[in-house]
Amino acid sequence: MKAEFPPMPPRQSEDRGVLRFLTCGSVDDGKSTLIGRLLYDTKALLSDTLGHLERLKEKHGAAHVDLSLLTDGLVAEREQGITIDVAYRYFATARRKFIIADSPGHEQYTRNMVTAASTADVAIVLVDARKGVLPQTKRHATIARLLGIRQLIVAVNKMDLVGYDQGAFDAIVDSFHAWMARHDGAGVDVRMIPMSALDGAMVVERGDRMPWYGGPTLIDMLEDAPESQLDADAPLRLPVQWVCRPSQADHADFRGYAGRVEAGTIAVGDEVIALPNGARSRVTRIALGTRELQRAVAGQSVMVSLADERDISRGDMIVRAVDVLPDVRQQFSATICWLSSTALSVSRSYVLQHTTRSVKTRFTAVSAHLDIHALAWGAGQGHVALNDIVRVQFKTQQPLVADPYAVHRDTGSFIIIDEATNDTVAAGMIDGPVS
Repeated sequence: MKAEFPPMPPRQSEDRGVLRFLTCGSVDDGKSTLIGRLLYDTKALLSDTLGHLERLKEKHGAAHVDLSLLTDGLVAEREQGITIDVAYRYFATARRKFIIADSPGHEQYTRNMVTAASTADVAIVLVDARKGVLPQTKRHATIARLLGIRQLIVAVNKMDLVGYDQGAFDAIVDSFHAWMARHDGAGVDVRMIPMSALDGAMVVERGDRMPWYGGPTLIDMLEDAPESQLDADAPLRLPVQWVCRPSQADHADFRGYAGRVEAGTIAVGDEVIALPNGARSRVTRIALGTRELQRAVAGQSVMVSLADERDISRGDMIVRAVDVLPDVRQQFSATICWLSSTALSVSRSYVLQHTTRSVKTRFTAVSAHLDIHALAWGAGQGHVALNDIVRVQFKTQQPLVADPYAVHRDTGSFIIIDEATNDTVAAGMIDGPVS
């Protein structure tokens, strides 16, 4: 089937804000070269860096500047020819600022992929034009979808090595869409683009090698991609980070509750509930730094004062009384990625960090394992090791105020910390209450 390209959107001059995206794919698909190309062609490099790359090119007699060196900074990475950790890079165009997370392709670094995907708005899945859709391609697309990323850009790289052949690109388009059709891809926007990171075709500049491709370049797609929206119309979620009680005598009666509005809107006069204890009051004041506000929306960090003195502390959640309330309970089901070389133990307790609240927790069941090769959920096994993705049930020592991850990423995500070592051993997404 011949690929059909979406119409190119009209160019806009307004600032589109910050977009977080990750690059992923199989080993040697060109992720580091692609990031280097984006930095190089958007003029995001200092002159001394460019000079160093040029000297290396001349020293080795290479035809092209080795742009992969811009991200593969560790000696161990260069010796192995792979990127081991998640490398973050920053660049900007006239229309947008970008934060890139370059995640490794090896299966044993699934945890790094999860880390990169947890805050990303878009995932760029690279495919080698010579090799087509590989198991790693499917695995990374699955993890991106699992982590709530709603836009996938499948970048068919190294088109220069197949003679910029449209047939090779069309075959990969068919293969990827056929695989997506076998899974629940609802709500995921998939874009396909042919390119060559080595010579820059269709990355920032179009070039003249693929006149048969009528769609946007990669940078055009990124500039126009929607970022994760902070929903001002959603139910209010304001986790309390700090309770302010000044020690000065002239402010002895003041009490404020500071935190970031993760979702929804809060206004002076709103009736609110502090969870988990259920105390009710009314908002009398909202401050953003030294400014007084009548209304605060998702994304703003504010100080809220209430009409009544209530027992509210760090980790509590302020919600509006008229909104749909989150779950307040001690038992949840969740999907986690295990990040530690020490296996999960159901016989010991951990610390669960959720928004601004820390509680002790125990895992009560491992209900399913994700087979990373078959991309299917199988029966739960007792042993959960490094990089395993599993569905679990857990019970907390005190009630947790949470939403399902599918409803809200910030109030539906958490990390698990080892009490003894203080290491982060798992990252999780709340599926819902235990049925």
